[in-house]
Amino acid sequence: MKYLIVGAGLFGAISADFAAKQGHEVTVIDKRNHIAGNIYTEKEGNINVHKYGAHIFHTSNKKVWEFINQYAEFNRYTNSPIANYKGEIYNLPFNMNTFNKLWGVVTPKEAQEKIESQRNILKGKEPHNLEEQAISLVGTDIYTKLIKEYTEKQWGRKCTELPAFIIRRLPVRFTYDNNYFNDLYQGIPVGGYTQIVAKMLDHKNVTVKLNENFFSKKEEYLNKFDKIIYTGMIDQFYDYKFGNLEYRSLKFETEVIDEENFQGNAVVNYTSHDQTFTRIIEHKHFEETNSKKTIITREYPADWNVGDEPYYPVNDEKNSILFKKYKQLADEEINIYFGGRLGQYKYYDMDKVIEAALDFCENTIK
Repeated sequence: MKYLIVGAGLFGAISADFAAKQGHEVTVIDKRNHIAGNIYTEKEGNINVHKYGAHIFHTSNKKVWEFINQYAEFNRYTNSPIANYKGEIYNLPFNMNTFNKLWGVVTPKEAQEKIESQRNILKGKEPHNLEEQAISLVGTDIYTKLIKEYTEKQWGRKCTELPAFIIRRLPVRFTYDNNYFNDLYQGIPVGGYTQIVAKMLDHKNVTVKLNENFFSKKEEYLNKFDKIIYTGMIDQFYDYKFGNLEYRSLKFETEVIDEENFQGNAVVNYTSHDQTFTRIIEHKHFEETNSKKTIITREYPADWNVGDEPYYPVNDEKNSILFKKYKQLADEEINIYFGGRLGQYKYYDMDKVIEAALDFCENTIK
């Protein structure tokens, strides 16, 4: 069969790899000038730059870990971000190192008692917004210094206007452990992420076309191919007939600095309104390098408008209702399939994209 895959990110590349191995003829198109979607890494000097923000691979799914290790060797990078609140440095996720710096407490019992005393401001009432939800989980001090202003920058709204479900769970540990993820497997591919997608697409029966916009000749594509796997925005596919789904966007400002070490950590979150960016990424700390220079990227959240790059779906009640209308149309399609973050209007970590793609391929591509 002739397959068209719209989007050369992880979901599209895994689908292409699978379909090619089944003997199908596969064409992959992407509107960007490169493969790998948002996990795209580009070598600058001998530093692999994460062009669309920090991507740290983590999973507890052994099948996913073994699958991705076919395409790259992973180092032992451990995600231990830090937070900078007006020059004060705190460990993330919230753990005993954080609590000790905030309050001088030493034991888990002391930390739990401190948080419990600060929760009492809610007087046991059910949280109705993100602010109340966060205070119910970690108390007022952590909320004020490490959550409130960072979240407001990220979402472009006050925490009292954001739904509680956005922050249902927060990583809180009563141990001195700075490892952000609880997952069994974690690391960064040695040599960056782009190579992974390149290997997935490396088949004689796979053709890749970049700078190719599906919507410039949508009808031609629909008529030419037997099967279409679409990983773009689901509302755009249907010409926004029910209205636009909402997203948050990001802007990146990357700079080469003539020093070996700028901030001493791969990821530093800036949790106050003093800076308009949410974090600074220093790429060389993801992988070993002997570079005498360093490269940093400042990440700025931005409002999204049609034509901007969509990053985070706004999965509130209004958008969830709207998405269900589009999904109903998608479910009625015979030979068109929707996948990935934009096709399913869902925030996915990389391992969850792989899980979803493998499940889709095993059940759909014959």
